[in-house]
Amino acid sequence: MVVVFRVLARSVTHNCLKKSKPNQQSLSLITSFTSNPHTWRFQSLRTLILESTTSESVKLNRLSDPDSGIVEVKLERPGAKNAIGRDMLRGLQQTFDAIEKDHSANVVMICSSVPKVFCAGADLKERRTMDPSEVHFFVKSLRLTFSFLEALRVPTIAVIEGAALGGGLEMALSCDLRICGEDAVLGLPETGLAIIPGAGGTQRLPRLVGKAVAKELIFTGRKIRGRDAMSMGLVNCCVPAGEAHVKALEIARDINQKGPIAIRMAKKAINEGLEIDMESALTLEEECYEQLLNTKDRLEGLAAFAEKRKPRYTGG
Repeated sequence: MVVVFRVLARSVTHNCLKKSKPNQQSLSLITSFTSNPHTWRFQSLRTLILESTTSESVKLNRLSDPDSGIVEVKLERPGAKNAIGRDMLRGLQQTFDAIEKDHSANVVMICSSVPKVFCAGADLKERRTMDPSEVHFFVKSLRLTFSFLEALRVPTIAVIEGAALGGGLEMALSCDLRICGEDAVLGLPETGLAIIPGAGGTQRLPRLVGKAVAKELIFTGRKIRGRDAMSMGLVNCCVPAGEAHVKALEIARDINQKGPIAIRMAKKAINEGLEIDMESALTLEEECYEQLLNTKDRLEGLAAFAEKRKPRYTGG
């Protein structure tokens, strides 16, 4: 994660130095990256593209009781099939940052308000107006944004109906779980444009489906349907078309009933443990378990079991 921060810091520096007078916001961002990349994760992502206006392409919806704790991120760019341009990238950054700071959020669902499409990938019309350095900076920003999504403390679920292509699939790959409808179309077609997946696709896809399958999908740019995606382990569940949101909400509700601190520690242990050797990973598991021993939720879970009732977890 620190490496990602430093790479983007260099990119921000390069883009700022191209201007004769970098603004204070740009200089502040460079300082926050280079001086302490660990703490940057908890700072606003809005400054990544040096803008602060609200995006109209991404909406944040916090569900109410009895689903309080479930948060929906809705992609709303119907005119472009939810293609990711500067405005949507800014909206994703703002939204993920808000979720990270929201201690009442227990699980996140990323879904589309546009029928028959999750996200068609990058906005190629906008991309054509960028020079190489602008493309470089945009792709780095997108990559970091998806890494931030992957590192959110709470579980994330991609709800896929219709097309999830290029950057759209890369966003789904950054989530913990993926639920799709049978008519979903998934793929990384970038090689057909003489580029490669640049927002994590070359790394996250093989970690899910294996090296050989990932190479075949990326080399050919082949698109696959929902059932094939489930058979190769790309998605967790494939349901009849139009029912992905229902299934995802069912899973989100199940997660939402569990101890929130335990869920966060489980995610940390799994994600970080897979990147280290087994002995170190087991030590990490022990450390995560120890953080739960003195919580009120652990005592509540034991009491609820003894009293044969549903636990009432508070996140304490």
